[in-house]
Amino acid sequence: MIDMVEFAVILLVLAVLYVLALRCRSGHKGFRTLKGWAYAHRGLHGEGVPENSMAGFRLALENGYGIEFDVHLMADGNLAVIHDPSLKRTAGEDVFIEDLTKADLNRYRLEGTDEKIPLFLDVLALYAGKAPLIIELKVERNNYADLCLAVCNALAGYEGPYCLESFDPRVVNWLKKNRPDLIRGQLTENFLKNPKSTLPWVLKFLLTTQLMNFLTVPDFIAYKSADRKRLGNFVCRRIWRAEGVTWTVKSQEEFNGVKKEGWLPIFEGFRP
Repeated sequence: MIDMVEFAVILLVLAVLYVLALRCRSGHKGFRTLKGWAYAHRGLHGEGVPENSMAGFRLALENGYGIEFDVHLMADGNLAVIHDPSLKRTAGEDVFIEDLTKADLNRYRLEGTDEKIPLFLDVLALYAGKAPLIIELKVERNNYADLCLAVCNALAGYEGPYCLESFDPRVVNWLKKNRPDLIRGQLTENFLKNPKSTLPWVLKFLLTTQLMNFLTVPDFIAYKSADRKRLGNFVCRRIWRAEGVTWTVKSQEEFNGVKKEGWLPIFEGFRP
């Protein structure tokens, strides 16, 4: 039988391995310019202003906010700013953004308005370094490498503050290997309690517990606000000194709480 000393040693070894598995990179100088800002989730949308629209991005900029937004790779190599791969929810057509080209975007309007699906380059031109960007890379059909390369090429020469994030660890790992100078972050949540998630259980577990960090070594963790008080986040932020971003904050009270805890807030539905 295992005596108490042996049991304690085993627990200690497991604890050390757990901490090592959650390793992050700390101290990226560029993150300083991202702090102190509030980030409008998919732009400052609502009340007739669609999400991920140029109108929402302009409104956020005019009100002194940074923005968080989503980028997909289209069939012609251009990058579109939209959340869902299908346009059904946002533009009323059940077509996929990955099958479209830049010219096709003229046919679609967002949420019944005159707003079109923006190009990534249009958003970069609008912000032009005036406020920071949190850019989420949306992987579809295993296109993570092409998506990463296209985004990095589009950002070449862009002088404003920004960071890149994704739910897909392959994106974060690609950035670690190919663009280690850029600020990279792992998006995640407690997938184990998300009934809508279609991910395999093993992947849900790895993403929830952040055990993929030993491969990707992110600069920051972008964790769902409702799920943020987890042991993994304590290890990443307090032991490895990683930065923390949290989404989606939906009230001033919640905003004040996450700010007090040192998270960068991505907000929606109100103006902090």
